[in-house]
Amino acid sequence: MKEPVEKQIKINGAMLTIFEWGEPAEETILLIHATGFHARCWDQVVMGLGDAHVIAVDLRGHGRSEKLGPYLWKTFGDDVTCLIEELDLTGIIGVGHSMGGHSITWAAAGCQDRFNRLVLVDPVIMAPEFYALPDFMKNAYADGHPIAKRRKNFADADAMYANFEGRGSFAGWKPEVLRDYCEFGILPDESGDGYVLACPPDVEASIYMGNAGCDVHDLVSTVKVPVKVLRARQRTGERENLMDFSLSPTWPELASQFEQGEDIYLPELTHFIPMQDPDLVARHILQ
Repeated sequence: MKEPVEKQIKINGAMLTIFEWGEPAEETILLIHATGFHARCWDQVVMGLGDAHVIAVDLRGHGRSEKLGPYLWKTFGDDVTCLIEELDLTGIIGVGHSMGGHSITWAAAGCQDRFNRLVLVDPVIMAPEFYALPDFMKNAYADGHPIAKRRKNFADADAMYANFEGRGSFAGWKPEVLRDYCEFGILPDESGDGYVLACPPDVEASIYMGNAGCDVHDLVSTVKVPVKVLRARQRTGERENLMDFSLSPTWPELASQFEQGEDIYLPELTHFIPMQDPDLVARHILQ
């Protein structure tokens, strides 16, 4: 696969890094990653997109973008909107995984004339009643979110890969995707000794803690372009296994709330659909 062009651009007060494949065309595929990940986690999906014009962004606090708050879900949605306007993108196929699905929905509702369609990959848009409990996450994790304590230091990308290979949610990932996650998911430690996660654990934890207060359901009903919602294996209990990130956070009725929504249920896959089956995601983007 041809290497993308890496660019830095000041958006909404923060310096963001974007990666661009292909030449500008009538359609642009805009890829927005999940919490804790980065733009290059899409590399294996991009391989299935042929010669399409593709842009993937490191959201603030992630990858090679500036570690500058606030890390609010509304802020991420505004950042994506500002990026689209700054780059003057039109004919957008907006693709978002997890929190990225929430962010691209926010942006699409605000500048619909720039979008052709959306592909939401297990987006974190939960049932409406969840948003009536804005303090739920704070109450559930009164002593702080466990993600804040995750390991952040690694000797190099190989050590990071060895640490995650075959473990927990990473067990179902394609090796190539895990390699991309590790290769581009660390930065040199300022101490000069080894590397640190490009999305600091405290930043990732703060994002999870702040998700309950950003309800986009009022925006969903205003989106007029076609929308595909890819859903993974869903939870069976209201508060079941909060730390089991393999289960889908997506409201099963979400697709029906869009004017042109299509629900695609994939119970054989976990929340990490792009990491398990990037070719499947690429096909849904192109169809």
